[in-house]
Amino acid sequence: MEKRYQVFVSSTYEDLREERQEVMQALLELDCMPSGMELFPAADEDQWTLIKRVIDDCDYYIVIIGGRYGSIGKNGKSYTQMEYEYAVSKNKPVIAFLHANPDDIAAGKTEKNAESKKRLEEFRELAKKRMVKTWESSADLGSVVSRSIVKLMKDHPAVGWARANELAEELAAPELLRLRKQIEELEVRLQQNRLQAPEGTDKFAHGKEIFKLSFAVAYWADDARNTTGYVHSLAWDTIFKVVSPLMIDRAAEPQLSAALSKNSHDELVEAVLKGKPEATRFIVTTSAESLRTVIVQLRALGLIVRDERQKSVRDTQTYWTLTPYGDNVMTALNAIPSKARRLKRYPTLKD
Repeated sequence: MEKRYQVFVSSTYEDLREERQEVMQALLELDCMPSGMELFPAADEDQWTLIKRVIDDCDYYIVIIGGRYGSIGKNGKSYTQMEYEYAVSKNKPVIAFLHANPDDIAAGKTEKNAESKKRLEEFRELAKKRMVKTWESSADLGSVVSRSIVKLMKDHPAVGWARANELAEELAAPELLRLRKQIEELEVRLQQNRLQAPEGTDKFAHGKEIFKLSFAVAYWADDARNTTGYVHSLAWDTIFKVVSPLMIDRAAEPQLSAALSKNSHDELVEAVLKGKPEATRFIVTTSAESLRTVIVQLRALGLIVRDERQKSVRDTQTYWTLTPYGDNVMTALNAIPSKARRLKRYPTLKD
């Protein structure tokens, strides 16, 4: 009998939106039915009663622990910890996914209150007493969850949910139809989210806003090699237009650096020749700091993610690839407009 399993996903919410989307996608790809409080409408019953009822209906429970402790309930514990302890008390198979490097989490996604930090650390230690896995990025978390859930289902078979035609119709059909509709709605919502700019990215520099990239220009004059620094101002759209085609599959950071250097080469050579007309042979190199800023900014805008696909043991380079949203933006910026009608700007980009 083919079964689908319902998995309760617990975490703080605002700081882990991207991570929750990756987890939901991973569960859907395993034909599991994710459950979480953001997926349920407001009810005429107190919140904690609803939470317990949903956990009771689930086959498995997972908790994602990042840099925040979360909203506090009446007993002084966060709802996330209360959910975890309730699932354990009900003997639900549980897995905790802990951020591997809490000190590396962005300040805006961490607790600032000393008491909350202490409680978060105590919660982490509590979770370590049972099955735990660690993660470093949202993409990494999705793959870790996939592998862990498969093993959990193998080691701890649950009741699950079966297809309506394999159970008594009067008992199974209504609930299965409700869950099937819920999954379809979630899949549509996830797909829409993957093709749109992540919420909050409009507060970051983007579009036609200018960024000053630093370059080192080496040139030869009077049989001597000289090196000088230059700044070249480019709009963020231009920067992404230059590097994005390289990441249709994936690109290493040196490739991105070389593309930026090539794009600015002629302008920087012209700048050198104004002061050194006798100069010959030019080598333009993007500064490491500018490259790192570009990568961080494009990642913050939801355009690229680190490529986590397996590399050879000797390959120590970091690779980047386009997100589905980034792929759409790349196409809009690089596609050749029709002669009869100019290509309209990609609607989700904001100037």
